[in-house]
Amino acid sequence: MTARDATAVRMGGIGLLERAINYALGNLRLVTPPDLANPTPCREWDLRALLEHLGDSLDALHEAVEPGRVELDGPSGSRPDDPVTTVRERASRLLGAWTNAEGHDLVSIAGRPLTSGIVTSTGAVEVTVHGWDVAAACHARRPIPATLAREILPLAPLVVTEQDRPTRFAAPVPSGGGAPGEQLLAFLGRRP
Repeated sequence: MTARDATAVRMGGIGLLERAINYALGNLRLVTPPDLANPTPCREWDLRALLEHLGDSLDALHEAVEPGRVELDGPSGSRPDDPVTTVRERASRLLGAWTNAEGHDLVSIAGRPLTSGIVTSTGAVEVTVHGWDVAAACHARRPIPATLAREILPLAPLVVTEQDRPTRFAAPVPSGGGAPGEQLLAFLGRRP
């Protein structure tokens, strides 16, 4: 792969992550303080726990840019007073960091090198599905935009393997051949 190809892949992943974050941020507008106790499609998590997880994921993606390595230490353990504001701030900081990253094509994840395109694309899957989870927890119908879902759908089987089930993701459910967003959600164990 040439340097130009690597840059194109990196920028494509950043663009995909940006669209995923925009979708998730749009869904954060639905959250009210009482909603934080609502159950989510993620078993055993209420909306507050889901937002804390999303914030931790955004932090890990930020580490992938600065300093270019992610250690899998787990969540910080501190609970933000306002998880919605925390997620918004972390998302903004993350996008700024990736947008301004120069030539950062390899990232170390727990000591294993991955391309920045893989890291940002994986982040886009995570952020998109949890963005949908936020809307679902708020009892709102906010489907994943078809264009975003079409780009993420072929990535999902590369990112979510059988080893990830049932701990990180539930088993796939029948999709009924619906829209790309519904297919993505079904693959990730959610019933749209």
